[in-house]
Amino acid sequence: MERIQELPQSVRVVRHVWIPMRDGVRLSARMWLPEDAEGQPVPAILEYIPYRKDDATLASDDPRHRYLAGHGYGCVRVDLRGSGDSEGILRDEYLPQEQDDAEDVLGWLEQQTWCTGRVGMIGISWGGFNGLQVAARRPPQLGCVLSLCSTDDRYADDVHYLGGCVLGADMLSWASTMLAYNARPPDPGIVGDGWRALWLERLRETPRYVEAWLAHQRRDAFWKHGSVCEDYEALACPVYMVGGWNDGYTNAIPRFLAGYRGPRKGLIGPWSHNYPERGVPGPAIGFLQEALRWFDHWLKGRETGIMDEPLLRVWMQEPVAPATCHPERPGRWVAEPEWPSPAIDVRALALGARGLGLADQVDAALICPGRERHGLDAGTWCPYGGPADEPPDQRGEDARSLCLTSEPLAERLELLGRPVAVLELTADKPLALVAVRLCDVAPDGSSQLISRGVLNLTHRDSHEQPRAVPVGERLLVRVELRVLGQAVPAGHRLRLAVASSYWPWAWPSPEPVALTLHTAGESRLELPVRRPRPEDATLEGFSAPESGPALRLDELPGPFREGRVLTRQIAAGRSDLQFFQDRPAVRLLENGTEIEELTEDCYTIVDGDPLSASITCRWSIRIGRDGWRTHIESESVMSATAEDFLVSNRLEAFEGETRVFADVSQATIPRDLV
Repeated sequence: MERIQELPQSVRVVRHVWIPMRDGVRLSARMWLPEDAEGQPVPAILEYIPYRKDDATLASDDPRHRYLAGHGYGCVRVDLRGSGDSEGILRDEYLPQEQDDAEDVLGWLEQQTWCTGRVGMIGISWGGFNGLQVAARRPPQLGCVLSLCSTDDRYADDVHYLGGCVLGADMLSWASTMLAYNARPPDPGIVGDGWRALWLERLRETPRYVEAWLAHQRRDAFWKHGSVCEDYEALACPVYMVGGWNDGYTNAIPRFLAGYRGPRKGLIGPWSHNYPERGVPGPAIGFLQEALRWFDHWLKGRETGIMDEPLLRVWMQEPVAPATCHPERPGRWVAEPEWPSPAIDVRALALGARGLGLADQVDAALICPGRERHGLDAGTWCPYGGPADEPPDQRGEDARSLCLTSEPLAERLELLGRPVAVLELTADKPLALVAVRLCDVAPDGSSQLISRGVLNLTHRDSHEQPRAVPVGERLLVRVELRVLGQAVPAGHRLRLAVASSYWPWAWPSPEPVALTLHTAGESRLELPVRRPRPEDATLEGFSAPESGPALRLDELPGPFREGRVLTRQIAAGRSDLQFFQDRPAVRLLENGTEIEELTEDCYTIVDGDPLSASITCRWSIRIGRDGWRTHIESESVMSATAEDFLVSNRLEAFEGETRVFADVSQATIPRDLV
């Protein structure tokens, strides 16, 4: 990526400004403004997040805002209520209070002398979510939204639930992240002498989010709030949805394009949970140039040509050897002028005892294993581009599943969209789930995971009104797999793998389950097969990645762990899967602030005992500078009995070497057909 040192306009940084809310609470903002904005007002671009505007994520995000400001925008980064240097308490994700505050921020921006009154929103993950949610309020100042790695459906596609299953891989992990993040202190250099009182209030009053999330195991009003798919017509402003095949949120992009009828665009690259100018796997693109085309069109009224281009552009991936990290994914850009696309046909492959695409003449009953270790080679649900984020060769997982494999393909297939497995099943327990993986099997036998999905069978008809599974009765269920853009060459084979467990992605059923797949009925795999277009050969790519100057910082000595460690105790049948995602210690030269974040998640299970499943998440965060040192330690633990989920959270906070806060909370939450 090229760092542009001389931008078209000089930029000044306003490190802190208070923005008043209607109830008297003040939010803290950082601004990047063109030097002459007071005399020649510019549109504003708002990023509205809980990730701290001034330290933890500043090094990665400052160059982006500086770049946009250097091209004629006032970029404003606001700490949500109860986070960073802002006042108040952050009581959960995406509450009405958060959206109320956003409307107040937009109104404040409209009144600034440097602002034309037109505002766009940009954000990744949380900041991408609330951009959509704020747009559904139709504030008059909001001219457009650029939403990255986000979702329109908080129940179907977020860190809490997947196919009606508790998302073991991420629900507690994310809750523990926010427990530690919310415990970080405001900066006395910004807040002043009241920083300690504000910090202690935050430590005492901020809820443990996981308790509320687990209390709502169905798709109820709790999750419908903030899910803009509930009413796409509530939105009125232009929306650009961006994501990557290696991200956890990509399902939302084609769904949003199909559901929202206003001005919209979609872009899916090979990337993980990153901005595309830093996209991994590559190729990274000149995303900030693309962002300027979007904002220039909608906020400055310039004809950039962006709305004359196809509705959806995607990176059609070519197969690669399975590995836990791919620096680059070979492929090419393809485009669809409308979505759903008439160039995509649904091709149904029968499920037969002899393999995928080979129909049975008589009914075959195939047993789907329920081994608790199935899923340990799943990779991470939401990869960030780390060295162990992606799923490795699936042959070990295939051995723990019922596998139906096709004959070698006679011709190349290009798949774009959501595969669906239609399965006729019987189960021997009233609480059960099914996990389905779709793999590309190369001629050398290696098995590359290309899509997957899970379904809590009690949610087979509805996520709102689940029903127990009738034991021994045949059920016809539809399992939606993750959206994909993948080429499968001639000579390769497709493999559908079915199992009754997928730990730690799906929290296991309370008892071991035997599923039986019946093949002679309606069981099938539906594939979204794309017909290549002549325009594919002439589709233009993107510019090379650019960004603003790097923020000045020093790397500090300290511990650093990254990756995934799987430990198996053979005699005990116990597996422990550890994820490490430390952030190296750095010092920001702007103000001398030092930050260090150490984190690990451990997922444990014992063969044959689904009630042995447990998760432990630990955080250690240090923030400070000379004369001001703080330290946060947290531990979150989740397990279950046959009737309940059991959750505990421990939090300690230190000023210097003195412990100023300590709390241990425990919660018992009934299982609701999970």
